[in-house]
Amino acid sequence: MFRLSHYMKELVSPTPLTGRSVPPGPVVIWNLIRRCNLACEHCYSVSADIDFPGELSTAEALGVLEDLKRFRVPAVILSGGEPLLRRDLFRIAAHARALGLYVALSTNGTLVDETAARRIAEVFHYVGVSVDGRRETHDRFRRRAGAFDGALHALRLCRDAGAKVGARFTLTQRNAAELAWLLDLTESEGIHKFYLSHLNYAGRGNVNRKRDAMLDTTRRAMDLLFDTAWSFATRGLEREYVTGNNDADAVYFLHWVRRVAPEREPHMRAKLVEWGGNASGVAVANIDNVGDVHPDTYWWDYTLGNVRKRPFSEIWQDTSDPIMAGLKARPRTLKGRCGACRYFDVCAGNTRTRARQLTGDPWQEDPGCYLKDEEIGVPAGRERVLVTAYTRQKALALR
Repeated sequence: MFRLSHYMKELVSPTPLTGRSVPPGPVVIWNLIRRCNLACEHCYSVSADIDFPGELSTAEALGVLEDLKRFRVPAVILSGGEPLLRRDLFRIAAHARALGLYVALSTNGTLVDETAARRIAEVFHYVGVSVDGRRETHDRFRRRAGAFDGALHALRLCRDAGAKVGARFTLTQRNAAELAWLLDLTESEGIHKFYLSHLNYAGRGNVNRKRDAMLDTTRRAMDLLFDTAWSFATRGLEREYVTGNNDADAVYFLHWVRRVAPEREPHMRAKLVEWGGNASGVAVANIDNVGDVHPDTYWWDYTLGNVRKRPFSEIWQDTSDPIMAGLKARPRTLKGRCGACRYFDVCAGNTRTRARQLTGDPWQEDPGCYLKDEEIGVPAGRERVLVTAYTRQKALALR
């Protein structure tokens, strides 16, 4: 996750380097339930409006939270499916908060009424609601008429109840043109945070990966987001902008800094190296609805262990698993453009799941990197891993 607003503030008012330290336990994204009242086109968990057997009980979930607290996990993000379909959601969230964890909620918003909004504001530190464009676009993505109206209503209800709220937007080729409209909407509605997620290849997002934003589309979207965040930062206004699932955003940001404030580029690079780039398997973890542990939410087809058999804290530290050993290695050993990139210390090789889905090799170059060869110091015209017509199109666009 690239906290764009944080680095925009750093650009306006630089602070001293702090040096790397041993991180606490990872942020845990926890899919408490797989059932969902929607069936979104890009859902990584392939949720549906049916019951899925074997989900953790209330007592088991509370026990996992105790282990997370002992392991110094700083935050849990409760997700689904649709987490509001789980009857014990607020009990679990309240227990997490009582333990001192930062507790966030990820929801599609369609089940939020005034009562739910008040409870969300009381228990959760933050609630993110998915909004993928204008009404027609959002409803098509969510495969449900009225989904947009429900999401916007939820944002307003939670905002008015005093909760910190954010809009979560997944960028694809089909909705990129609506990003400017959505940024304006969140500003006019007084929404605290905007999270832009790049499409990652898991679940239905893997099936629909041909709808991923092409390289030029992604660059235009990021330019718009950078310019918007810069406008707020230079005016001293508080609004949070974050991107996820493409750590190349930080590298592209450095190129943007070179144009806007070139004298600050060395400092910004040092700050981004401190951040460290992709955190899958290191500072970000996932627990699914049946208690399986994954390197992050996009690795549901790769399980490290189950919290019913071993504590999460034990599973997470076990590097006998080759994927975990590779993800935790510093530096990671990667191939292709990622291995040769001069900004490897900034993004740590980006998201490994796209490479794994398209090539079968999690250590290959990430086809989702949208920077050109000359921008990352890679000799032009190098042979690339071309697996499908889709990846060929992306690779040729990079030359």
